[in-house]
Order: sequence, then C-alpha cells, then structure tokens
Amino acid sequence: MSIIAVHHNPWNPGKDVQRIKAVNGSRICDLAPVISKPYICLVNGEVILRKYWTREIAETDIVQFLVLPQGGGGSNPLRMILMLAVMVFAPYVGGVIGSALEFGKLATTFVTAAIGIVGAALVNVLIPAKTSSGSIASTESASPTYSVSSQGNSARIGEPIPVQYGRHISWPDFAASPYVEYSGNEQYLYQLFCIGQGEYDIETIRIEDTDINQFAEVSTEVIPPGAKLTLFPANVETSGEVSGQEMLTGTPLGAFVANEADTTANMLAFDVVCTRGLYWANDSGTLSEMSVSFRCEARLIDDYGTALSDWTVLGSEVIKAATSTPQRRSYRYTVSPGRYEARITRTDTKNTNSRAGHEICWASLRAYLEDAGTVYPGMTLLAVRIRATNNISQQASRKINVIATRKLPVWNPETGWSAPVATRSIAWAFADACKAEYSAKLNDGRIDLPALYELDRIWTGRGDYIDIRFDTKTTVWEALTTIARAGRAKPFRQGGMVRIIRDQPQSVPSGMFTMRNIVKGSFKVQYLMPTEETADAVDIEYFDARIWKWKTVKAKMPDSIAEKPVTVKLLGVTNRDQAWREGMYMAACNRFRRRVITLSTEMEGFIPTMGDLCIVAHDMPQWGQSASVMAYDPETRVLTLTEPLTWKAGETHYIALRRPNGSVFGPAAVTQGEAENQCVIAEGSEPDFTIRTGDTSEPTHTAFGWGETWRQPARALSLKPRGVNKVEIELVGEDDAVHLADTGNIPPETTHTQLPITQMRPILTGLIVRSMPNASERAVLSWEPSPWAEYYYIEQSSDMKTWTRSGESSAPNFSCIALYGNATYFRVCAAGIAVGPWAMVAYSSGSDYMWNPDESKLMWNADETALMWKN
Repeated sequence: MSIIAVHHNPWNPGKDVQRIKAVNGSRICDLAPVISKPYICLVNGEVILRKYWTREIAETDIVQFLVLPQGGGGSNPLRMILMLAVMVFAPYVGGVIGSALEFGKLATTFVTAAIGIVGAALVNVLIPAKTSSGSIASTESASPTYSVSSQGNSARIGEPIPVQYGRHISWPDFAASPYVEYSGNEQYLYQLFCIGQGEYDIETIRIEDTDINQFAEVSTEVIPPGAKLTLFPANVETSGEVSGQEMLTGTPLGAFVANEADTTANMLAFDVVCTRGLYWANDSGTLSEMSVSFRCEARLIDDYGTALSDWTVLGSEVIKAATSTPQRRSYRYTVSPGRYEARITRTDTKNTNSRAGHEICWASLRAYLEDAGTVYPGMTLLAVRIRATNNISQQASRKINVIATRKLPVWNPETGWSAPVATRSIAWAFADACKAEYSAKLNDGRIDLPALYELDRIWTGRGDYIDIRFDTKTTVWEALTTIARAGRAKPFRQGGMVRIIRDQPQSVPSGMFTMRNIVKGSFKVQYLMPTEETADAVDIEYFDARIWKWKTVKAKMPDSIAEKPVTVKLLGVTNRDQAWREGMYMAACNRFRRRVITLSTEMEGFIPTMGDLCIVAHDMPQWGQSASVMAYDPETRVLTLTEPLTWKAGETHYIALRRPNGSVFGPAAVTQGEAENQCVIAEGSEPDFTIRTGDTSEPTHTAFGWGETWRQPARALSLKPRGVNKVEIELVGEDDAVHLADTGNIPPETTHTQLPITQMRPILTGLIVRSMPNASERAVLSWEPSPWAEYYYIEQSSDMKTWTRSGESSAPNFSCIALYGNATYFRVCAAGIAVGPWAMVAYSSGSDYMWNPDESKLMWNADETALMWKN
C-alpha cells in the first residue's frame, strides 16, 4: 500500500504530520493538500515537479508533501527548497515506514543513506559526515563539557547522567546539593559529584587548571559503583526558609520545616553566626569576653505538615568569646527517624550598648536523611570537602574538573568478557552502548561481537580511539552512530542484530551483477557532478586533548587550493593526527565517490549487506564484457562463452566467474582462444568449483576485460525489496584512493571502463624544428600526433615573453618564416576539448644558419645590433 503524508513543519518533519489514504489509481494531483502555503512533493525521496503530478501512484510509492516556511527576506527560494528537501527532509523518508530509533526494517535503515547526497557540499554516501549545523551547536551549547560558557559544576536537573567513553575531561554534575558546615569557626564546603555511569580510572582532579593536590585545605574521595561514601554524609537537605534571621530574646524563630515530605531524617543541624563577634569594648581599648545562649528544638510532623509530637529540646548552647571576628558554629543533633520542623530561641538578654558585640543569627537549618550508605549504584562519584581559605574562591569551588579514562569489559572469542579495564577502544564503547542498562539493553546474541573484536585490532593498530562524553539528551542510535563515526564506521540493523561496518579496503566481493542477472531496464548510473557549492577541502573541528578546547585541522587533496572548505565537527576524536586522517578520508570520498549505481536483481540481491564490495559489469558504461558459459574443458582450460570477446593488444586480460552461491571466483588471467567467443584460463588459475553450462541449472555468469576494465567495483549502500523475488540495490563506485588518502600516497585514478578515454587537454610531444633546404629563413616544425587533438596552435617570439601567432594546423607539422632569424623561438600546443600545455623549441637548435657563410644571412650580418654578432 502506498504511503501519503503531508508534513506541515519542514524543520521537524516527524511532527505535525497528516496522513492520507490513497486508493488504487490515485494521481499525485488528486492527493495534493488544499492549503494556501507553498509546498513541494517528494516521491520516494525525490522532488517531483508539478508538471509530473498527473502520474499515478504505485503501490510501493512513498509520497510526501512538504509545506515550505515563509519569510527570510533576501534568501534564495530555490536554494531554500533544495536544502529543505535534501538536507532536512531526507532523514525522515525512512521514518515514514518505521522509526529509526526502533531500528526499523533493513531497507528503512538503508534508504536514507543515499538520499541526502545531491546538492550537498561534502559527499560521502557510505558514511556521511555531520557538518556543523544548528542542531549540533544547540546540543553543544547545553553541554558542560564541550561548551566553554557552560563549563563548571552545576545541578542539571532533568538532564541525563553523563556517559563517558575513553579518556576525557569532565566538569561533573552535583549528585547531591552542596552544603556548608562550621567547625571551630572554620567554614567547610561539602560537594558530591557524579563523574558518570560506570567505573573510571581517575588520572587527575583539578580546580580549574591546578591539580587539587596543591590545595592542603581540600580532601577528596572517589566512590566506585556500589561503594560507600565515608568522607561525609551526602543526603542532606538545607532549608531555604532559614537565611540569617537574628534571634531575639524569648522569641522563637520558626517553626521551619527541615526536610521534604516523603523523606526521613535522622539528624538535624543548626548553624548560628555572631555576625559582629562577641565582645565588650573596654575603656583601655581591649575586648572582654561576652557570651550568648540559645535553645534548639524540634518536633515530628507528617507529610501534610501536621504536628505529631510536642516540641523537644535538642540542646541548650552557649558561645563565649572576646573577639570582633564573626563567630560561626554548627550543632548536630541525632533524632529518631521522621519528618521534622525546628525552631530556635535566644535565652539570654541582648546587650544593646554600642560597646557590645552581642548579636546572633540563625544562619542555616539542615536535615540529614537516612542513607543505607550505598549511593547511586552503577555510577562513579567524587566527594570533595573544602575548607574556606583565601586560596580558593567561591567561583573556583564550582570549577572542579576530572580527567579520567572509562573502564569497560573487553570481549575475547575464547575467554569471553573480562573485568572492566581502562580503555579507549571504539569497539568496546560501541558494545557498552548496546548492552548497558542506561542504553539499548541488548544481550550478547544481538550484537556482532566477532566483528567488533576484529575491528578493535584494526583501530588499535591505526591509533584510532574514541574519547567522548555524552552529557546531553540523545538517542541510542545517535550515540552508536557517533561512536562508530570516530572509527570510520557505521552501525546498522540486520537480522535482529546490531552490526557495524568500517569503510576499509575489501578484496573479496560478495556479489557479482552483470547483464545476465540485472533486470532489464533497471540499471541506472547517477554522476554527482561538482557544483559551485562543492567543497574542495575539509576543516575538521576536534576537541583537542592537550588543551581541552576545540581546534581545527585542514584536510585537502594534494592538488586542492582549499578555496571552499566545509567544516565538520568530529565528536569523539581528541587527537590531531586521527582528525586529519578522517578529514583526508572525507575529502577523498568527496572527490572519488561520485558515481551512484542503481540496479534490480533477483533473490541473489539479498546476499550483499551494507558496505559489502560488489562487482558490476554492464554494456552501457562498458564496465567489462558480460556473458554466460556455454562449455568448459577442464583439460585444456578453454571456456566457451555465449558472446564474442573483444581483446586489446598488449594488455593482460582477465575473467571472473560467479560461483553457484553468488560469490566471485577470480579474476583469472586468460589468453585468446581459437574462436572469438573462447578464452583459455591460465595454468594454475583453474576454477575451484564446478562450472555450470545451463543444461540442468542456470549457467555460470562471467565478466571479462583487460587490466582493471573487467568490472566496476562498488560498495552496497541500500537494499530495497521490490516484491518477493526482486531486490533493488544502490551502490557507489569504489576507488582505492579513498583508503590511501590518509597515508599521503594517493594513486592515479583507475580506469574501469572500456570506453575510449578522452584527454581534455592533449599533450604535445616530440617537437623539432629544421630550416627549409636552401632557404634557412623558413622554418619547418614537426611533432608527434596527439590522439585527442583536433588542431594545433603555432607561435614564435624573440624573447619568450611576447608571442606572435604564426598559424594553426590540423596536421602534425607546419612551415613558416622565422621572423627573428636565428634568435627565433617557436612554441606549439595541441587543442582538443581544451588547450593543452605549450611545447617550445629554439630555431637555432635545428636551422642551417650556423653553416651558411652567405653574408645575406643574419648569422654573419656585420650589423652591431645583430643578436648573434661575430667579429
């Protein structure tokens, strides 16, 4: 059944969606919404012009109407429509069928891969890069890790508990409300932080940029998952109603509720402050001791605030001092578990004489809640106790940061999972994101662990790691994609499992598609031609581990002038070399992967999976020569094919054979047979399977050519079932340069087509000059014919700066007067589609002037102005 949807919010196509039922035979124009706002139509992800809206909708079509926004004065409407349709809308095409967050069907997951490539500045259809965008910037602005303005400690209520992989810095969130206590007139700040989910290897704890061990007044405790906090009580509530009210004699302050409803306190604390100190100023200028007394009381209340008991005196306290320094005291009292309200009463008479410092204020009320001792299982906490001194400012106390490496289990095919170890592995971060309770919660059977094990060896050998901190809301699939992207990989869902593929060289094709198994009329090749918007370099933004700030490294092909770089934020990469390698990979994809191939085949189309190497042979672009085997003689190794073969002199020829299971044998070197449809397989390269000739089963398919022209290698992008026995496959042309770009060794472009190659700027070689016999003033030029030249330009000069056009020739020779005699220089270039480089020769190198004693000749002219004067 066809799917029809009207999207009223182009910035969020998944929201405000109106779905329409379509009957058989409906046309696009019949289903178009009747609204005043402009809109465009997309069918299967492609924009359809209105003149084609009379077409009928097929049963498998996905039709979407996208309402366009208004306003934006000065913008280019056409460009806006293109960007909306391509950049914003593409991710939701697959989502109409099934939610990507729930992984959807295989086709749904793949279908978005190749939609957003047309019109993009940076093309990478296999593993698309995220360029800097508003959504990314918005996410980072809320992150205390990646946003400089947000870096610091805070209680981010409602935000996710951070998940870190690899080595990274963090400004941990408060796991409990900070509180202050007084001891011996010293103020202490107690802070409990959540470093993140899981276990960590703590490298250093800092206050801003200084190691915390440099501060003698700071004590710390790291609490692994499930361990008990011993440095101080953590579950403490501070009353917001008590805030420095002065105590008056005989007048209770309160009652104020100490702890919230549905909580149980087993200890109460009263903080008091003598703001001016305690003293009596004598006539001599010295200070005498004074005292102040007060009573602390509490009573039980229920969750509605109704008193459940009479007031109980917790303590009657006295403070004595002879100082003008403010005196601060904290008093803790153990109480039976319950919810409490408290009050405080001054019990002595205040001395109001101006010579006396005799005021006292109730500074704070705290309730210590019952705590079993195990705080936040599954997380690592950091407890910090700071004594207030001049060394640490209040602002600095909120700048505590930690550099740590996440500990994760490591899987081995023989021993299984290990105990958690400090690791920066991309593979085991990916596995944790699949398995963890705070993530996808998948069991081992639904994760491709053998593939992760092999990839881990590759990534470790290359020095590719993941160092990232997820501290803002995201989806599981987005997190998996980000982790994989740091290793040039991509996750996908297949057969109930989460799998991962890395874009790396492959030598064994998983499928072979020729004229014999490609459905007639289904073969299409789309060339993504560069435009004025196409980037010629990539600026990779990465979070540098040396300074823990964003830095940029430019990646460009050796011949690029980098006039139009595109910026890509690469989360998870903290090393410049790794960032540069990924940038070079993106730049190479942008240049070498611009050929998208679409074809339909039968059930063998289900054999390849995403990213697999396939080979394609088709007559239209002349990628190889397709045929089937009619006969094979194992004795003579002679293959007889259904089609005549075209050979090229001086080249080595190869043939590939499709095995019965769809895999590829070869290519094997072959030589020409006796008949035009025969070839002889080289000795030692005989097929390792029984070749079928069509007597009882489908004959073996072949692909033939010379050099690299026997096929077009391609990587699978998407597989879309088009019925029970038919599959549409989308592929992208492969090029080895993509995988070698990050080594700095980029090979020349490989030719896979047997079509004649046309050189845009033909090169002229073999240029020589002679003088005409008995007429040395006339030059005769000749050169090697250029196969792509239509004509040649000839010019001459005396100083190699100013040139005079002598003529044009369609033949590889030309004759003309040497305007400057023996001082003449000639240059010739070949012109085809474009003008090629100049080749130059001096007339003196091939003329007869040197051997002609005739005084009329320029060589022996007695004129002092002659360029080659001889005495």
